[in-house]
Amino acid sequence: MNQIYEEIQELKREHNAVILAHYYVPEEVQKCADYIGDSFYLSKIATTLDASTIVFAGVTFMGESAKILNPEKNVLLPMPEADCSMAHMASAAKIKEMREKYEDLAVVCYINSTAELKSLSDICVTSANAVKIVKSLPNHNIYFIPDGNLGSYVAEQVPEKNVIPGEGYCYVHKEVTKESIEAVKKLHPEAEVLVHPECRAEILAVSDFIGSTSAIINYATESPKKEFIIGTENGVFYKLKEANPDKSFYPVAGGQTCASMKEVTLERVRDCLKNHTGEVFVDSKVQEACLIPLARMLEAGK
Repeated sequence: MNQIYEEIQELKREHNAVILAHYYVPEEVQKCADYIGDSFYLSKIATTLDASTIVFAGVTFMGESAKILNPEKNVLLPMPEADCSMAHMASAAKIKEMREKYEDLAVVCYINSTAELKSLSDICVTSANAVKIVKSLPNHNIYFIPDGNLGSYVAEQVPEKNVIPGEGYCYVHKEVTKESIEAVKKLHPEAEVLVHPECRAEILAVSDFIGSTSAIINYATESPKKEFIIGTENGVFYKLKEANPDKSFYPVAGGQTCASMKEVTLERVRDCLKNHTGEVFVDSKVQEACLIPLARMLEAGK
């Protein structure tokens, strides 16, 4: 393992590269990364770096977002086939149908989506800023894509709007059940339940805190509590434990594992740097179209 880490460090210097790792990739990959975070934070931080090559340890849509925001840089995916099924769970045809059906409609696109879906949207959001941004929009009718659970959470938080959630879902968060949380809670009655808003409404209803992955880490770090039940992908345990060695974190029964994220191995990080494989390309017209909703998100999120 140490030899691979050393190889990666040498390749980074040779290729003027930076490694960005999402919270959900394997722990050993996070350990070799220069920056760890959620997809939008990582894409945005890349715009401030001098590196000419970005290795994005994550899934396809994350590489696309990094390329859109950093068109002049080489963006490499260690595992180009690693994809997020939810990122595709909306369609151009449905967006067109909704625009024809509702006047004054804003298509709000979760950052966890394909470049094509972003290019057809009015504004992008993250799980951290979705409520704030939807609340700020002048539109009454909001078509929120692709994640239906996050869309439903936003609808509950912004009742003055007509939020129509999409039909997409994250299968990892869908697998979190109320019964499984209750079972872990029986074993650890003092533990607080921290969950991601991609979980179903019945899960959010029994939680102590709802927030993005980074918000969950921050909450656990700042909380005086010592035990937490975590309702999101298990890759987040690396940063939780690193930041809070004196606290205990328990997964919800069921695994909470994104198979695609776990395909991004240390060996693949090394090989993509060594052989310059997995380069991300985004059509120039799609890229230009995507920059509009992303810029609106940055402005609205200030």
